[in-house]
Parts: sequence; structure tokens; C-alpha cells
Amino acid sequence: MSEAALKQLGRYRLVAELGRGAMGIVYRAEDPLLNRTVAVKSIILMDDPATRTDYEARFLQEAKAAGGLNHPNLVTIHDVGREGDVAYMAMELLEGTELRALMAHGRVPLPFALDVMAQTADGLAHAHEHGVVHRDIKPGNIMIVHGRIAKIMDFGIARVRASDVKTQTGAILGSPRYMSPEQVTGQPADRRSDIFSLGVVLHELAAGEPPFTAPTMTQLMHQIATATPRPPSATNPAVPAMLDLIVARALQKQPAERYQSAAELASDLRSCLAELAGGRGPQLAGAATAPPAAGAATVAQASVRQEKTAAAAEPATRTVSTAPADAGTHLALSRKFDSVAALRRLTKLAEAGGADGADRQGPTPRRGVFARLWRYPGRLFFAVAVVAASATAYFIAYYY
Repeated sequence: MSEAALKQLGRYRLVAELGRGAMGIVYRAEDPLLNRTVAVKSIILMDDPATRTDYEARFLQEAKAAGGLNHPNLVTIHDVGREGDVAYMAMELLEGTELRALMAHGRVPLPFALDVMAQTADGLAHAHEHGVVHRDIKPGNIMIVHGRIAKIMDFGIARVRASDVKTQTGAILGSPRYMSPEQVTGQPADRRSDIFSLGVVLHELAAGEPPFTAPTMTQLMHQIATATPRPPSATNPAVPAMLDLIVARALQKQPAERYQSAAELASDLRSCLAELAGGRGPQLAGAATAPPAAGAATVAQASVRQEKTAAAAEPATRTVSTAPADAGTHLALSRKFDSVAALRRLTKLAEAGGADGADRQGPTPRRGVFARLWRYPGRLFFAVAVVAASATAYFIAYYY
């Protein structure tokens, strides 16, 4: 059966083609049983037995990975089946715009970018909690519906912990520009690979340009594996230092030095969004909310965490340094300290001259002698005693 001639898959009547991808064709379809419009993703099962088995197993793996997920920031899978030589999956039909299309029109507003990335991180956190790694996070797989809600699509190369499908050693699955260092070198990828890929998208949204670019695939892969990109503030001065630090941590080459959970990344993104909006939300959550992956965290990770404490007091265009610190001590960051409020309190104290006026800047206004005596009771008592003695002496001398 040819996909070009398909009019129906299972109970779904195919209405129009929505797009084509590496894994197959996506159609708009009607579900007469439930009277709803859905998206149906199909894939032709190859004639070669080995290739056919691998493709079918991978497609069913996508259904297994995505079908068990239920989250507002993930596309919903309704059904899966097979029709002749074509396997198919029915899913939620998303009416919106791909993030890739929005980025093609220029740099998106920074608050919008942070909100979308935080939602995407929420969706990834849910998938990771259920053992699903997406492995292909990119702007083309993030749909914006209703103008503000992010939905992660296409778990076509997702893998589950207990997967029956083993990819060939060294095989590259994913979009090259957004892959993690371990993906380009053929190493095992886990949830932290998705976090790196999301960090690449975040950098591109904030800076207006991707962190890794090269004329050839080999050079691009070398950059991803070895090069440290410039912070987003180097090309976009509106980017706060806090966001530079978030991006730097998400793009660490070693998985153990990145965010260890997407939920932690989402928390930091929302803290940054609150600071950007002039709010008084919590500071960077940092590593205080998630333990490091098996094996202790490194000195470089401690350096990134320690830099966060100074970020609020430094200029927004500060150059980020990821140089190793002298000690590997991990410092938990307070969620209660508000640098803005503290600065205001200090400003008011300076204006008021402190409790006794000793901290007031500039010359102290001159006061009358009685005002100065009245301020110090001891001096006032002494002055009264002197005046009384003088009056007594004068009285005795004059009348006697």
C-alpha cells in the first residue's frame, strides 16, 4: 500500500497532509467513532526484513513512550495501529505555530521565550519522571498553541528505560544543531541530553543566534563536543546575568555539571522571569533542589553555583566565567533573600541617617546650645547645676 494513495488508516479518514518528517507523514484525519478531528502519523514499513523490523519496533516504541504520558505541555496520544504495510498513530491535533516559525521572523520577546522554555521544561520533567527521553528537542518539535502554551511533539526517537530496541553503536539520532555532546560522540544519552538540547534552544531564543554553527557537519559536531559558546548577553544586552548563568549550566559539556532535572531548570527560568519583570520572586534555585547524578558533582559545577549568588548585585551585561573554583564546596542558595528589597532598606537607612544620625552623609546641621543640651540629659543637668551655683554665689555676694 502506497502512502500517496492512502485515504484511511484503521477507523480514521485521512483529510489532508499536514507535514512530512524523517519518521513518516502526518495527516489531518477524522475519527468517526468519537466525532473528533485528530492528527495521524504514519510510517511505511520497509520491504527489507531487518529494516522493517527495526522501523516497526521504533514506531511502536514511540507509541509506548508517548502514549503513557499525560501533561498539558505534551501532545496527547489517542491510539496506535497498523494497516497493511503502514503503521500509524492517532494523536491530539494541535492548532498553533511551531516555535521554529516564530523564530524565523526574528528574535522573540525575552519574557515570552522564558515562559515557553519553562513550560517545555515542565513537559520534559514529566516525561523524564516516566522514564522517557525525547532525544530530539528542537524548535520544530515545540508547538505554541493559543499563542502562549508550549506543547512538545514527536517522540519519534524517544527511548524508554526498558526499551526492546537498541540503536546501533555510534548511530546519531536527533537534529545535529541541537544534539548534546554525548549524542554526537555516540555515547549513551539520558534526560540530561534533553536538558542540553533545551539549553541550545534557550540560547538561540535569548541571543537571536544559535550557540553552535559551522559550515560542515564534522565541524559542527566538533564545536558541540568541545567549544564553549558566548553568553547570550554578548549579542543581546537585554539578557540579564541570571539567564547567562542558566544557559551556561544547561550547556555544560559533562552531563554531571548540567542541571540534573528539567524541573530544576524550569524553576530557575521562572525565577529569572520574575526578576526580569521586576518581581520579588525567589532567586536561582540552583543545585539546592536536586541531587547530582550518580557520582559526586564536580568543581566546575560548584563554580557555576557560587557565581549565582553574585549575579543579582553585578551589571546585567557581566561576562560569565565558568572557570573552576579553588574549592569544590557546594553552597545552597537562599530562596528568601531579596537583593532589591535589601537595597531599598539600605537606601532608606542612609536617607534617614540611621537610628542616631551617625550614618548621615554630609555636614551635620548646627543646632542651638539649648537644643544640643536638651539632646544629652547629663549635660543639661550639669548646666543647670552650674547656673544654680552661680546664682547662689551672686545672691550671697550682693546681699551680704
